[in-house]
Amino acid sequence: MFSPRSPRPALTASAAVLALLLTGCSQSGGADSDGEPAIGDVPALLESRDLALPMSPYIPDDRQLGLLNEAQDVLVDQCMRRYGFRYQQRRKADSTVKRDNNRRYGLSDPAEAARYGYENPQLVRTEKPPQQPLGPNEQLVLNGLEVDPSLPVPMSQEEAEKSDVATTAVGGQKVPAGGCGREGALKLWAPTKDTVDYMVPQNFRADGYARSRKDSRVVKAIKSWSECMGRHGYTVDNPMDPPPGINDSNYGGPQAIAIAKQDVECKKETNLVGIWYTVEVAYQKRLIEQNAETLDRAKKQLDERLKLAASLIAGS
Repeated sequence: MFSPRSPRPALTASAAVLALLLTGCSQSGGADSDGEPAIGDVPALLESRDLALPMSPYIPDDRQLGLLNEAQDVLVDQCMRRYGFRYQQRRKADSTVKRDNNRRYGLSDPAEAARYGYENPQLVRTEKPPQQPLGPNEQLVLNGLEVDPSLPVPMSQEEAEKSDVATTAVGGQKVPAGGCGREGALKLWAPTKDTVDYMVPQNFRADGYARSRKDSRVVKAIKSWSECMGRHGYTVDNPMDPPPGINDSNYGGPQAIAIAKQDVECKKETNLVGIWYTVEVAYQKRLIEQNAETLDRAKKQLDERLKLAASLIAGS
């Protein structure tokens, strides 16, 4: 995976976004808060698919991520053209893709449980297209030099344009650190030094979820769910994972379907989803209040990034 501390890019996964990303994570969830947040009334909820979370506007959904991936590949191709090459691995965004919160709190859709058991129909397994062999210069232009990963390579396109660290030349033209793959990522994800690291909102969201999982109200709800399952003959304590004995080989088998149906019924009986969702919303809202300035910048930069992506795709 591409890291901004390494001149080598990740050019395949949807998080080529994570492109910049795994460094600069010194900002996680902000300062520890005072106790558990108030939550008010808890609605009765079961299916989590369409539940909205406060942190969502700061993070690209799967459809937007597809557009950003395609746009990043356009930028890589533009860079490759400067040296007389083309980038052949360009991805195409799927306009039908939609991220939702299905299974955020474990299996919770009765119809899905009855049909698929613990199999997740949303997980589509696709094979990567074979990569065409690259000539030495083409490889160098795409990926840059093999260099010491501890070198302080530029962390933004603004810095990269002023730096000669880990650069080389092909045909008399300077190849930037990390080659065109890294340049494409930086131009989209870190154009300037003040860009908010993509992982910052992600980290806040993950922190809110982790805090909610340990919250006493959620812990109590999970215990109630587990006791409900126990009354029906199933010894389970984690609503996020299939129970013991259910694995890749039998996720959709008769036994899995029977347990899955009871799993969802116990979530309904204990209102696990309603409680957990309400608690997580409270933690996310608090994190947003504590980090409003950073998140406002992140949201503005995401909007600008999406506009740039749209223009790049339209002009390609």
